Formats: sequence, structure tokens, C-alpha cells
Amino acid sequence: MKLNYLLIVLITLGLLSSCKSKKSAIRKSHKKEVVILKTNQPINNTTTTRNKNSAIKNSTLDYIKEYKNTAMEAMRKYKIPASITLAQGILESSSGNSELTKKSNNHFGIKCHKGWDGKRVYHDDDKKDDCFRKYEDPITSFKDHSLFLTSRTRYAKLFKLKEGDYVRWAKGLSEAGYATDRRYPAKLIALIEKYDLHKYDTQVLGKSYKNTETNEVHSHIVVKGDTLYSISKKYSLTVDQLKSFNGLTSNEISIGQNLILIK
Repeated sequence: MKLNYLLIVLITLGLLSSCKSKKSAIRKSHKKEVVILKTNQPINNTTTTRNKNSAIKNSTLDYIKEYKNTAMEAMRKYKIPASITLAQGILESSSGNSELTKKSNNHFGIKCHKGWDGKRVYHDDDKKDDCFRKYEDPITSFKDHSLFLTSRTRYAKLFKLKEGDYVRWAKGLSEAGYATDRRYPAKLIALIEKYDLHKYDTQVLGKSYKNTETNEVHSHIVVKGDTLYSISKKYSLTVDQLKSFNGLTSNEISIGQNLILIK
């Protein structure tokens, strides 16, 4: 009897041990191995940054390429220098990227003014919620820019200038009140000479074109009666700016002296 009892106990223990081993094996087979890869290398954003910078850098060049023919056509029809049209478009619209331009296709900052019965948008400028003209597309804005200049008597004297004289056109626009920025003429001239926009004027006029260096600056030859003050007023600069551009330590200038006007 004792022997039979002992056998039963041994068999039972054997079965229990076998079941435990199987359960352990099953648990181990379901355990997942997790591998963590560590690296000290930063995420490479070079391509993204390069693309962004390239877009900013090429924005003005793309703008010129897009609208140069439109500007030249305006010059043929209305006698407005293509260089002036392009420079104003670049400056007023930030090469097509300004908030106003994006929501209105207004490339020249032309406000509603009396008599405008087209679409309009409101944008903070000289005062809050200034009224600006809104166009269906950029080309319509370019056409209206030409009509705007040719239809107002305050710009009439500009059309009597020698064709392609972008320097006097830039000054004349400012004198006629196109913009309140005293540096407006200098900014237009700087853009024209930086991007050689006057080559489009020469194409329209059928003249030969001499390429200028991108770092070329506009200058003034001192004549009898000139003073730093009179020259600064003529080009919408300050006396201090003229002195700084030319490394002058006093207000003395001499006839024939070449003064740099843009830095």
C-alpha cells in the first residue's frame, strides 16, 4: 500500500514539473526583444535650409524674369522706362512676396484714390486700414500702373524726359509724391543698377548695352555752386550720409569731385 502511494506521489510531481516547464517555455517564446539604436549624429537639415535660402535669393531674379517682357511692352506703349516699372514692382511688392500683393495682386502699392470703382482691400500703411486697389491678376496691376502714371497731371513732366533716363524718372516719381520715403529714388536706382534693369530700356530703344558691375554705385560730379547740402537735397540724402559714403571729415568739396551717392 505504501509503495503504491509513493508511486502515485512521484507520478503527480513529474506531471506538475512537466507542465511548469512547458508554461515557462511558452512565456519565453512570446517575449519580444527590443533593440534601441543610439546615435550622436544630429538630424541633417542642410538640404531644407539650402532650399529655403535659395528661394529667398532667387525671388527677385525670378520676378524680373517673369515680368520683364510686360515692363518692356509698357515702355513701348506708354514711354515708361522698363527699368523703372520693374524696380517699382520689386520694391513695392517685395518681389511679389508682400502680404498686400499676395492678397490683392497689387504690385505697385496703388491706393484706391478718388474715382476707383474696382475691387479693393484694406491694409495698414500710412494709416490703419488704407484702401488699396485689388486686381484679378498681376498683369492687370502692371497695366493699371501705366494708366495711373499717364493719366495724372502730376507725372506729366516725366514723359518729357529723355527716353530711358531712369535716374530722373526715379527722382521725378518722388518729387510728384508717388512715395513718402525720402530714400525712394535712391532705392529705385540701386535696384536698377544692382540687377542691370536698364538693359531692358536699351533693348526697347534699340541701343547697345554695356553691362555694369553689380557693385557699381551712382555718383555725382561736383559743379560750380554745389554744396553737400544742395547735393543731399537733390538726391534725397542727408549730409551725414554723403560724408559717410565718401569718407569726408568736413563739408568741403571741390569742382570736378566725384561723389558716391549709394552705398
